[in-house]
Order: sequence, then C-alpha cells, then structure tokens
Amino acid sequence: MKYIRYLFLLCLAVVLIAVALANRDLVQLQLLPEGIARVIGMNQAISLPLFVVIFGGVVAGLLIGFVWEWLREHKHRAEVSRKERELGKLEREVKKLKGEKNKGKDEVLALLD
Repeated sequence: MKYIRYLFLLCLAVVLIAVALANRDLVQLQLLPEGIARVIGMNQAISLPLFVVIFGGVVAGLLIGFVWEWLREHKHRAEVSRKERELGKLEREVKKLKGEKNKGKDEVLALLD
C-alpha cells in the first residue's frame, strides 16, 4: 500500500510539473473590472505565471470546500458531543446506583450481581 501511495504521488508530481512547464507565460490579474476600478480609483494589477494562477485556484477551491464541509457538518459534531455528554451522565448514574444497591454486601457477591 505504501508503494501505491508513492507511485500516485510521483504521477501527480509529474503531471503538476508538466502543467507548470506548459503554462509559464505571464498573465495579468486585476482585482476589479476596468470600469469599476476607474470609478473607485483602485486599478491594481499583478503579473504572475499562468501555472501559479491555476494552482492558486485549485488551492482556493479546496480550502473553500473544506470550510464549507466543516460548517455543514457542525450539526453532526454537535449531536455527537451531546450524546457523549449524555452517555457519560448515564454511566455515572449506573455506577452510583450499583454502589447504592450493593452497599453493605460482600464485595465478591456484589461483583456477581
């Protein structure tokens, strides 16, 4: 299984390097469209290689997806936490009741009950 993982990572690295080498031309990224930038007076642009833009988009998409899933699963995590607290409370109650039931009895007989 370890070798399959290394093979997959090697193939992924080869593909990513090929994409990076094929897309080395500079592109200009602007924060806002030209019309809005003129009105606001904020015409900022940056030149980056295209592969940086592509990989940045992939990373941004992954991060947005992870955060979205984390927020979506909040109700499930809250439910599990609530059930764990309830389970702990019930376990303490059972322990307390067993202690009351077996109070004054021989320890060996209490274990058999």
